[in-house]
Amino acid sequence: MPDLLLELFCEEIPARMQRKAAEDLKALVTNALVERGCVYEGAKAFATPRRLALHVAGLPAKQPDLREEKKGPRVGSPEGAVQGFLKSAGLSDISQATIQSDPKKGEFYVAVVEKPGRPVPEVLAEIVPEIVRNFPWPKSMRWGAASAKPGSLRWVRPLQSILCTFGPETETPDVVRFDVDGIVASDVTRGHRFMAPDLILVRRFDDYVTALERAKVVLDADRRKDMILADAKTLAFARGLELVEDEGLLEEVAGLVEWPVVLTGSFDESFLEIPAEVVRATIRANQKCFVLRDPATGKLSNRFILVANIEASDGGAQIVAGNERVVRARLSDARHFWELDRKPLPGFEHVPGTLLDQRLAKLRKLDIVFHEKLGTQGARIDRITALAKELAPLVGADPAKAARAAELAKADLVTEMVGEFPEVQGLMGRRYAEQQGEDASVAAAIEDHYKPQGPSDRVPTDPVSVAVALADKLDTLVGFWAIDEKPTGSKDPFALRRAALGVVRLVLENGLRLPLKPSFAAANPADVGADLLAFFHDRLKVYLRDQGARHDLIDAVLASGGTQDDLLMIVRRVEALGRFLDAEDGKNLLAGAKRAANILAIEEKKDGAGAFDGAPEASAFVEAEEKALAAALVSARGDADAAVAREDFEAAMGALAKLRPVVDAFFDKVTVNADDKTLRANRLRLLSSLREATRAVADFSKIQG
Repeated sequence: MPDLLLELFCEEIPARMQRKAAEDLKALVTNALVERGCVYEGAKAFATPRRLALHVAGLPAKQPDLREEKKGPRVGSPEGAVQGFLKSAGLSDISQATIQSDPKKGEFYVAVVEKPGRPVPEVLAEIVPEIVRNFPWPKSMRWGAASAKPGSLRWVRPLQSILCTFGPETETPDVVRFDVDGIVASDVTRGHRFMAPDLILVRRFDDYVTALERAKVVLDADRRKDMILADAKTLAFARGLELVEDEGLLEEVAGLVEWPVVLTGSFDESFLEIPAEVVRATIRANQKCFVLRDPATGKLSNRFILVANIEASDGGAQIVAGNERVVRARLSDARHFWELDRKPLPGFEHVPGTLLDQRLAKLRKLDIVFHEKLGTQGARIDRITALAKELAPLVGADPAKAARAAELAKADLVTEMVGEFPEVQGLMGRRYAEQQGEDASVAAAIEDHYKPQGPSDRVPTDPVSVAVALADKLDTLVGFWAIDEKPTGSKDPFALRRAALGVVRLVLENGLRLPLKPSFAAANPADVGADLLAFFHDRLKVYLRDQGARHDLIDAVLASGGTQDDLLMIVRRVEALGRFLDAEDGKNLLAGAKRAANILAIEEKKDGAGAFDGAPEASAFVEAEEKALAAALVSARGDADAAVAREDFEAAMGALAKLRPVVDAFFDKVTVNADDKTLRANRLRLLSSLREATRAVADFSKIQG
């Protein structure tokens, strides 16, 4: 079967955009083909700095023929309706339509529309230009003289050529003929910008990949990553060192080169006096280089790994020398800032306390605005300090240490080092705190109060760090809720979802009993409890689903009533409910409870919501099975409530499990909707009591199955 090869060749695509652009190209082309009846066997997209490429295998040579019945107006309809039908169906006379009968609607016209399938190259010539013109780049540009014309092509960088071929593996494929703003599709591309800039004739995908390799282009980004990683580890090992791996940097560097050449550089050992994190941040941010460390000590080495995009005639000596010059200059700046920050702050020498206290005084004096409606950073520090002190006993922390850590947590924002390298905020605060003799827990909390910043980030465990991290995130969330600046759709400019998920992880992974509503009130007197708690429930669902929990069990527990602001207890209920429903008693009780809930839902629509609330009348029972169920409910409800009160959810489930035989017997022998209205109402109140009993642990109506 024929294959499609498509390449869009342009100036350098930013590394951060390449992988998504390749996937977008694949989705847009394959979806458009499938919509037109062109089913394929497989597809894969690729990206290099200068090209997006797509290979679609196993396409048909032509679209399938289309046969469609088009329903028209009734026989005898006005002439205008008939003519409109003829035009839409492509008929010249009504005699070309057939007449069908419908028992309800009478006779009406039907046209059978048959459209022969077009050759797939024609289909591609239609869809590819449209995709190119409307490609979803985050940012795009116009260029050249044509850029002044309305509707001219936009692309991430100037688009230079389009390669598009189609044909079977055993034959020479054809060029798909089309153009986009004067760029005519062809069967040629180019290799490496410097080492193989000449035109390359391409037939099919295998030839394309091989030809690019000969022209010093590695098409597959994952293969480029593997090459860089393997060569970097080899060079490090040869020097008795090991690579400090960095997946984000590896992904970025693989998007900067088409032909990776891995080299090593070095810098003066005296720069290792700077904190290792700053050395790494400097080399990473400015030169996109990897650092190395001594495996024996774990300390950084004065060597680094760089990745060039060319095989230089001098073996890369000049490339290495150029990188070393820039690294040396940047590390000199970092050392200057490091030394400056450890001296008394000019103009604040009179401030009592440590150097960080002086920075804190500067931060307050500058009146740096956190948010126009939430005040300055200084005011925020006061709020976080007060909240951390209040939360400390709840998480097992020393209130004085938590308050001290919160007070100093933002002081490094006005240091020279953080001003130059924002990515080391928190970390530099810890370093300065350690140097000035702060308690170890206080110093650690200054760094850790930002954590966790993502699903893979480390969660602090030291109680002081936990208290300050919670205070920082809760102050942010409650503050923005109070001024009605909440996330909407995909927009979350203040990273409030991340902050809430951070609170969820801090609470759950440290096993904390922390009622959220009182914490909200402590952070801000504004009444945001119910709405913000619902937001936390959404974040908790995301977290638990990622852990493999069933979404319906989470909904069932959250819908069971109560404040539901103790995240740890919610999780324990979900876990206990899951184990209960895995057992036979749980499955059968669920079936009975859902049956009761369904009956009640139907009858409450007739009699009104709450019509069957309240306890059933014992004197109105007729059947032995309803008497047995009523007695069992009283016992089970009492035992379940007592177990929930002592937070023994397994025991609560066990108490409810005892209801299984009497529930089964009730539904087997008793007619709920009896003709006697009094009997019917009493039995429905009995089912309502069953529903309420199970809600001691969860709302069973929310559970699927």
